[in-house]
Amino acid sequence: MNEEKIRQQMEEVIELFKEDIATIRTGRATPALIENISVSVYGGQQKLTLKELGTINVTGPRALSFQPWDVSIIAEIKNGILNSGAGLNPVIDNNIIRLSLPPLTQEQREDYLKLLGRKTEAARVMIRDIRTKERYQLQQQLREKQISEDEFHRLEEQLQKITDEFIEKIDQIAAEKEKEIRGEA
Repeated sequence: MNEEKIRQQMEEVIELFKEDIATIRTGRATPALIENISVSVYGGQQKLTLKELGTINVTGPRALSFQPWDVSIIAEIKNGILNSGAGLNPVIDNNIIRLSLPPLTQEQREDYLKLLGRKTEAARVMIRDIRTKERYQLQQQLREKQISEDEFHRLEEQLQKITDEFIEKIDQIAAEKEKEIRGEA
């Protein structure tokens, strides 16, 4: 069993999970809310994300600004944000697009909490899948008599400890995000 490889794979799941839940609104402005919004620019010839088109800044607790690198497409970017379904109302101010986030309703908070729950469970499943694949390899080694029964149980126990450790990390990250969504953080 390659513990370093297993930890690396599980760490990748953690990073993916963090990126995934960063897009869930919490009532506070963060660049992650809009950076992956995809907009058609240059007359619809290209579809790019906002992070590929300019700089995103947090200008207040519920305010963002977007500075496009090419101001000639600022109107296309504004329309792309409007049509993205993000519920934002972009306003062009000189060569900057300003976005203010409306406060979250209780219903929206509940929806975001359910979404967080689904994403959390998906991350846990990915961690358990890594454990399952590794456990299968250990069983294979046991069948082929490459490891002893005692060694198999020791390695299986070690694998479960690593799995528990990473599931706990996911749960901690999710608990922090839940506090943010509820407005407690």
